[in-house]
Amino acid sequence: MTVFHFFNCAVLTFGPHAVYYSATPLSEYDTLGTSVKAAVVYLGTALIKLVCLATFLKVPENDMFDPYQELLKALIGLVDFAGIYFALTQLTHRNISQHHKFQAVGLGWAFADSVLHRLAPLWVGARGLEFTWEYVLQGLESNANLVLTVSLAAMGSLIWLRKNKPRTLIPIIYLCAFILATMPTTISYLKRGLGWQLPNVVSFELFTSLVMAFISWQLFSACQRPSV
Repeated sequence: MTVFHFFNCAVLTFGPHAVYYSATPLSEYDTLGTSVKAAVVYLGTALIKLVCLATFLKVPENDMFDPYQELLKALIGLVDFAGIYFALTQLTHRNISQHHKFQAVGLGWAFADSVLHRLAPLWVGARGLEFTWEYVLQGLESNANLVLTVSLAAMGSLIWLRKNKPRTLIPIIYLCAFILATMPTTISYLKRGLGWQLPNVVSFELFTSLVMAFISWQLFSACQRPSV
């Protein structure tokens, strides 16, 4: 039973990444190399963030929400945005379109994040003797993170790679990028500031990911239309 529970949670956590790759044109255009490169860049940014967090943040005495600490975390979290910029603009890609490039980068980024933050807890906890919903919820949280990361990569693609954007959409694109980049701080506030339980937090993440995915898709489609 424990192995079966672990297998189900692992499929829920990591399976959607494989499904996304195989069910979209990403597999047809052989963008796996781009996703792998993005995952390597993510590991580099994660190391930089770890060093910055250890250097500038103090160990909290309690689990209360500290605005100053969270502001520092949000600023350090912008390293992710810089990493996505590097992955989109500096890495060598095969002859793939902008539309497929940001998806491949976002997919690799989200998969590396899930492996780094969820594989070890899943391996240790989901194989326990008692069933718990915690790891099922973490799997759903991983799915929301995948959608949010691809949406962030889409906004980064529009900001850095799309030159002839409609001027009326530029503020909306930057606002969406800001919301997506600061999502970890928002989630931390819900957990520690408002005391939300994990089911409520995951529900919020799933809802937000769907909304931001829809907005990102609309913005990307609008920017793809030829200007009149």
